[in-house]
Amino acid sequence: MINNKKIVVVLPAFNAEKTLEQTYAEIPSDIVDEIVLVDDHSHDNTFILASNLDIHHVIRHEENKGYGGNQKTCYRKALELNADIVIMLHPDYQYTPQLIHSMAYLIANDVYPVVLASRILGKGALLGGMPKYKYLANRFLTFFQNLMLNQKLSEYHTGYRAFSAEVLKKINFEANSDDFVFDNQMLSQIFMAGFEIAEVTCPTKYFEEASSINFRRSVKYGFGVLKVSILHRLALWGMNHSEIYKKL
Repeated sequence: MINNKKIVVVLPAFNAEKTLEQTYAEIPSDIVDEIVLVDDHSHDNTFILASNLDIHHVIRHEENKGYGGNQKTCYRKALELNADIVIMLHPDYQYTPQLIHSMAYLIANDVYPVVLASRILGKGALLGGMPKYKYLANRFLTFFQNLMLNQKLSEYHTGYRAFSAEVLKKINFEANSDDFVFDNQMLSQIFMAGFEIAEVTCPTKYFEEASSINFRRSVKYGFGVLKVSILHRLALWGMNHSEIYKKL
């Protein structure tokens, strides 16, 4: 806990057997109260390994629900555990768990309600091995998103995020896609609800075992991001009454 606020780390896992133990070992036990891992019907031994580690809550989907569907289960469980702060970390060791302290303290001290770990602040992305086509796509999409959402984030595509429970309770994340565009829909909802978002610099690692979507899925994701951005702008103009923006 920090300032009597309960911290829950959620790990949306899919085929994370080779990197899970290393990720788990670096999660700071001094402030993290509980860990939730949701295995999205992996083809490897992720679930067995997670069950053998000292992870408090291990959930396995009986069928693959997708990246967004996995996160929905994560957040539902964290709120069920009465978390005050929820930190979503990919268990593929692409992002360092050592930033959990910094991200949690910003929320626990009521500085910001949402914190993103950005690979783009500084030179972490390219130094960490991000493919150049993904870097350029990230830059273009982020520029377009900032323009449409009237914001100034350095990136919208990080998989390392921290939220106050208030944010998760207020936005309708259940209405979002079960695919990768879920992340961008969440940020759109958060801004639409009037919350501010902070960013911290995050080093990143690209290696064979780290999760990554292929080129075809990346293109589909990119068009999904453009659509979310345009719908957000239309909502700002009062021309889009999508289910994802309805208040709970």
